[in-house]
Amino acid sequence: MLERIRIFSGNANIGLAEKICGKLGVSLGKANVTTFSDGETRVEIDENVRGMDVFIIQSTCTPVNVTLMELLIMIDAMKRASADRITAVVPYYGYARQDRKVAPRAPISAKLVADLITTAGANRVLSMDLHAGQIQGFFNIPVDNLFATPVLIDYMKRNYQDKTVVVSPDTGGVERARAFGKRLGASLAIIDKRREGPNEAQVMNIIGNVEGKRVIILDDMIDTAGTVVQAANALTSAGALEVSVCCTHPVLSGPAIDRLEASTLKEIIVTDTIPLSERASGCARIKVLSVSGLLSEAVRRIYYNDSVSSLFI
Repeated sequence: MLERIRIFSGNANIGLAEKICGKLGVSLGKANVTTFSDGETRVEIDENVRGMDVFIIQSTCTPVNVTLMELLIMIDAMKRASADRITAVVPYYGYARQDRKVAPRAPISAKLVADLITTAGANRVLSMDLHAGQIQGFFNIPVDNLFATPVLIDYMKRNYQDKTVVVSPDTGGVERARAFGKRLGASLAIIDKRREGPNEAQVMNIIGNVEGKRVIILDDMIDTAGTVVQAANALTSAGALEVSVCCTHPVLSGPAIDRLEASTLKEIIVTDTIPLSERASGCARIKVLSVSGLLSEAVRRIYYNDSVSSLFI
């Protein structure tokens, strides 16, 4: 039934693309994405896409600039090959943290990336747990921002139900943590922190009761892990029985793995929007859940022009 669908992937997360294709019962499109000797991205599409509904799966994760260029050039190649519709499936949207001016003469890089994807020729964008919801408004094309909540909640209900508190690591994530806690039947706590600089955070105060509780720190991503490790230490000091962290995007850059392995965290639950490095894969406390089911269902509904709204939960 999916006669006119074609799914391609850059080099960022081929494993996730193959899982999505497996659930849809289609084969991954043939594309050769390499580099010239000077580092320029080189793309060759090795099958016909004329008049096809094309989905390009590419998280703009490490190395961010390389994966972003792969996405843009693949979109351009599909447009010039007369694809009927091009959907950029970007499970992890890089540059999302630069969504506003936080200082004079600062760029809004998330908007720039949106313009690049649109100008390259994408007709639609499908992403997951955008760092800031307003990024959807940076595009002048339809954007579907899915949430990994159903996948995470299913795991939590099987493993974290007794005396559980969901903790937001900052005030910006309170809405997400409140909704998550409501579905889990857990109470809410908030960490008031002050950020001293990029990738640096200092925990200041805990709002709510965590004493004698099983704590789940909920965030959209873990980058250098400085915030979650400091939060875990503060929660343990406040009397929490155990502390785990749950996030959608395991960026895990710089000293992240060293910090997580040395921390008091019981478990780090993440999804496969970003593939783990070899070092991260060896960390026994990291549990990876797949969002391929959610993304494949969204792709199917977009292809058939069905409603995607029931997936926004």
